[in-house]
Amino acid sequence: MPEITKSATKVRLYDAFAASGKALASGKRLELLELLAQGERSVDALAKAAGLNLTTASAHLQVLKQAGFVATRREGVRIHYRLAGDDVAQLFALLRKVAENHQAAVPAARDAYLGEHGAAEVSHDELRVRVAAGEVVVLDVRAVEEYRAGHIPAAVSIPVEELAERIDELPEDTEIVVYCRDEYCVLAYEAVSLLTGLGRRALRLTDGMLEWRLSQMPVDAADLR
Repeated sequence: MPEITKSATKVRLYDAFAASGKALASGKRLELLELLAQGERSVDALAKAAGLNLTTASAHLQVLKQAGFVATRREGVRIHYRLAGDDVAQLFALLRKVAENHQAAVPAARDAYLGEHGAAEVSHDELRVRVAAGEVVVLDVRAVEEYRAGHIPAAVSIPVEELAERIDELPEDTEIVVYCRDEYCVLAYEAVSLLTGLGRRALRLTDGMLEWRLSQMPVDAADLR
């Protein structure tokens, strides 16, 4: 193959790689991927969860679809989106971790959003041991539809905005392990703060449902269709 042809085909190859990077070059599109990592959702549900209007959410989702990161299915007039594969979830998780490790602005932005990292945490393996021993209650504080799409076995579902009113559903004498979407999900931090403020013993899972799935841990789910 002539050298100039090799050069041109390499450019096309790397431009194709770059198209994927461009699709991720939006904080809101990354937020949509975070939501889709929890399970399939309709466009209107995604727009509401991400604080976007329908037109803007649809435009972002089309960019992600053109890059091959998401897939769709139609149910009547409603379009539902899902991640195109587990490798997309892995890429999303790795992107955030690489940014935290190598981009100076990320740790400060993380701490401003999540607060100080002084709360006690528990790892995946330790949680499974303690659940089997009946030592803890696992609390999922995500939205109900996210819990139904997939949750840690035996987890109790109480969305964080309902926790103060429903705290009596949790035993008073058992430690509570809280989790939400992923390592950067603020809902678990808010829930632990609320629970400890009300005199309960509570701590966080080190990350969340995204990392739990990617670690090939067992997941319970109910079909939402």
